[in-house]
Amino acid sequence: MDKLLLSIVVVSGLCAVSSERRFHLVPELKTMTEAQRHCRETYSDLATIRDMEDVDTLNTMLQSSPMVDGSSRAWIGLYDDVDSWRWRWSLSNTSFYKPGETEFRRWESGQPDNAGGEQHCTVLYTDGYWYDYTCVQQIQSVCVDVRGLSETFVLITNRMTWTEAQSYCREHHTDLASVRNMVDNQKILNLVPSSYYVWIGLFRDGWKWSDGSDSSFRNWKTAPQGLSNTCAAADFSANGRWEDLNCDVTRAFICYSVAPVSMQVIKLRVRKSNSSLDLNDAVVMEDLLKKLKQRLKDQGLNDDIKLSWKKQSDGKVFHKEEKKTKKKETCPTKDEL
Repeated sequence: MDKLLLSIVVVSGLCAVSSERRFHLVPELKTMTEAQRHCRETYSDLATIRDMEDVDTLNTMLQSSPMVDGSSRAWIGLYDDVDSWRWRWSLSNTSFYKPGETEFRRWESGQPDNAGGEQHCTVLYTDGYWYDYTCVQQIQSVCVDVRGLSETFVLITNRMTWTEAQSYCREHHTDLASVRNMVDNQKILNLVPSSYYVWIGLFRDGWKWSDGSDSSFRNWKTAPQGLSNTCAAADFSANGRWEDLNCDVTRAFICYSVAPVSMQVIKLRVRKSNSSLDLNDAVVMEDLLKKLKQRLKDQGLNDDIKLSWKKQSDGKVFHKEEKKTKKKETCPTKDEL
């Protein structure tokens, strides 16, 4: 698609609706299914936790809210769907990735093979290729520091499990390393000692959010054990880290609601390099919305913002501006004075 140069000028044209998520602790003992039903009937759904900021918000909230029977655990909206396992990156911030970069892979031939049914994490070896590996092994790891548009990879020589390495990277850096392309792969490879392998941030799971969100953020206390423990609870005696539990046990639970905050209509002026491009084409407008939303997220707006086009009276969104010609000024004649 042709490159578009955008500039926001005055109000009118694009509708932007921002919303605010609020968490609600419900101090009643319920199974996961009962808790989900209650949240959907009373609020929006069981809580989706998208990042460490959400974790900090819940930790602060739970300091002043009573739990049930002295328990420190509460259901969140995460459950294990064993039929839908997929590979995800620990760093879930979408602004870190360009289109297609979350799908970059550098597997060795025959990998991943999930040997023993327990290899759900990923290592990068000194040959530059990736292997799936048992998450409880203690090895070195690579973290990433993200500062604006730049990133720095850091080798951590302390040997840790994948979950321990993830927690360490989030506490001291940004997260475990995401490898978006061959350039990132080579930068990490340059840090790896000869004949060593290191944890990177790619992991495989079938855990899903109750509200259908695609967030890959995880905050496990220890790696999930699977088997009959297919629902997640946050343990607030462990700084809100998660553990997998049997879905039929009863716990307090955390819901969330979404309240509209504001709606704004903005007029855009768009300059295009190809004059034949039809800005009123549905595909073009959808692509433009995605670019605008990404730009707003890069400027600090949250993921809940929703954008849509406002059509004018003729059913179109965009209209070509007529070039304004500046009227030539002339001096008055003698007769006009």
